[in-house]
Parts: sequence; structure tokens; C-alpha cells
Amino acid sequence: MSEFKASGFSDEFGSSGPDIVGLTTFTSPYYFVPPSGSTAERPSNPPPGMLRFNTDIGRLEVWRNDHWATILGESPNLGTNTIVSDAIRGGTGTRGLTGGAYNDGALNTINYITIPTLGNAQDFGDVLTATTSTGQGCASRTRGIFAGGLTPGRNNVIQFVTISSTGDAQNFGDLTGITDRPSGCSNSTRGLFVVGGTHPGPATNVINYITISSTGDAQDFGDVSVTMTYNEGTATANSVRGVFHLGFVTPGAAVNTLEYVTISTTGNAQDFGDTTLTKSSATAMANSTRGIIGGFYQGGKTIDFFTIATTGNTQDFGDSIASNRFMRATMASPTRGIFAGGRPTNSSMEYITIPTTGNGIDFGDLTEAMAYHAGFSNGHGGL
Repeated sequence: MSEFKASGFSDEFGSSGPDIVGLTTFTSPYYFVPPSGSTAERPSNPPPGMLRFNTDIGRLEVWRNDHWATILGESPNLGTNTIVSDAIRGGTGTRGLTGGAYNDGALNTINYITIPTLGNAQDFGDVLTATTSTGQGCASRTRGIFAGGLTPGRNNVIQFVTISSTGDAQNFGDLTGITDRPSGCSNSTRGLFVVGGTHPGPATNVINYITISSTGDAQDFGDVSVTMTYNEGTATANSVRGVFHLGFVTPGAAVNTLEYVTISTTGNAQDFGDTTLTKSSATAMANSTRGIIGGFYQGGKTIDFFTIATTGNTQDFGDSIASNRFMRATMASPTRGIFAGGRPTNSSMEYITIPTTGNGIDFGDLTEAMAYHAGFSNGHGGL
């Protein structure tokens, strides 16, 4: 076997260095170290297949002709799903949680599911206080976040759980303002919430952020363009960008606006595009490439999708099983998205395959009927 030695092949932009053609084997114990740099230092015109290490998010990424796709640094699974014996059980797989809900009264229930499987949810623990509404949550690979709620008064409480375990939520800190339905999304480091307003007032357009691995009060990130007295929007993200659907401005008056921010920075949201419906009360999920929005209030069975790394209007994905089901919780893995519960208050869950298009399919049931509840997972597109 021939041996080729060099101190370096090319710079990150591919502007110099030799071409290596054919089968090449690396035998050094030091392996291969790809080029690295921040998100801002990405090449402006990379060749397809370029591999680099993004120092902002701590992960490898590859250029896929039209966007940078994050390569997972570790499995999002908590285990193998395999029961080895009655005494030795495998892991739980990619796990989704939902909690803080309404069911003709306040609930403190947290449920969990194994997203790659099918089946009914199981009891995880309880949120700090029974609520009749909790906004969307967010999560890292290890920790899940609930924020805001109606108990029955609106509050600014942030609480957290450890996703791989079971148990009750613990106090994290406070949002900058009170709200019953903040729109939440995250990458592996930072969680964002559109706080919105409190009907009949005051009206706000504030975005908050937290560092998920720590505890403490939220800080100001910037603003969305619409000042709201009533927030029933939604949000989702990949590792770089968060996208917000703004929903209600005031009760009965909705917008179909999508806006986006760069999660690692701070600043005001920018225009992304529009959803197919001018409705509120939707919920969203994503893998690293595609965002999904469904459960529009009085929106029939509509499910929309969009490509997070670009801008533009949403497109039709397929239909939910039931019509006009809204205020649902969502959970996602890289391939599968889950809609759970919702109004009219019910316990049903359905799934879709995110990289494709198509209609929802039955997944199983929550432990009880829930609506206005938060959902998150340890395998969503922001990780």
C-alpha cells in the first residue's frame, strides 16, 4: 500500500490543494480533523458535500446543495427499546413529553411516549401547579422546559424536567412577562419564547431567551413584528434558526405571518413568509430541515410544511385524522412527528413522517384527554 503524507490538503473554501481520487483509507490513530469555524464563517459558495465542524453549535455539518445539514454528534435515543430480560431492560428511544393541560378543569399531568414506536403514553410526573393552559415547551437532549400557563391566573413561571428520567418538574425561573400560551422553540443550547400579551391587555411583542442547561430568569431577545394582546401562535426550529407563526393578534383576529430569528444571536424577527391559512391555535414541530405546522383553529384537517433554512410560504403536507382539532402538543424525532390531544378535548395521538408528505396515522392515546398543553422531545430538529 502506498503512503501519502501532507500537513494539509486545502483551506475551508476549497480554493487550493490536491484532488484525491479513488478509495482512500485513513489508518492514523488520530483520524481525520475537518475544517472548522463559526456559523458566520461558513463558505459563501461551498461545493456539494463539503464537511465542516460548526463551532457555534458543536456539531459536524454538510452542505446539501441548498442548505447546511447538521450531522448528529450522538444518538438522540435514550436506549435501544429492547427488553433484554424482565430484570434488564433497554432504553426508551427518542422520548416525547407533554404536560400542563386543560380537561374541563386544571391538570398537572406529564405524559411521555417513545416516538419511534406506537402505543399509549405513560405517566411521567407532575408540573408544579395544575394548569388549564401551558404554552409550547422546548428542550435540549437532556432537559425539557415548560413556560407560562393559566392556573387560573396567567403566570410567568418556567419549570424543567430531566427527559431521560421520570419525576415532577422543578422551578427554573421566570419569563419577563406573564402569559398563558407562549410559543417556544430551541436548539441544543438556547430556548426562545414569544411571550405575547394577556387579553384584554397589555399588548406585547416580546421574545425571551433562556440557557437550557442552567436555571434563572429569561432575558430579552428582541421582538416579533406584531403586538399581541392574545398569543395563540406556534414556533419551531433547526439548530440555527427559529421560526414563529404569530396566530392571534386579538381574540378573533388572526394573521398568517411567519417570522424567523437566528437563535445564537439577539434581535428582532424578520419576515419568513405566510401559512396557507389565516388561523390561530396551531402547533409546530421540525426535524433539522423541515418545519411542520398543523392543528389550525377552524382550519379543517390542514397540515403545512416549509424548509427552515430558506424563506417562503408554506405548502400542503397532508391532512390530520380529525377536522378542526387545535391547541395540540407536538413532539418530533428526525423522521417522525407527533400531534397529541387538543380541542375538542381528547386523548388521541397521530403521527406523520416528516421527510415525506401524507396524512396523519393513529399512534395511540394519552393517559387522559388534554388540550392547551406543551410538548417537546429529545430528538427534535434544533438538536
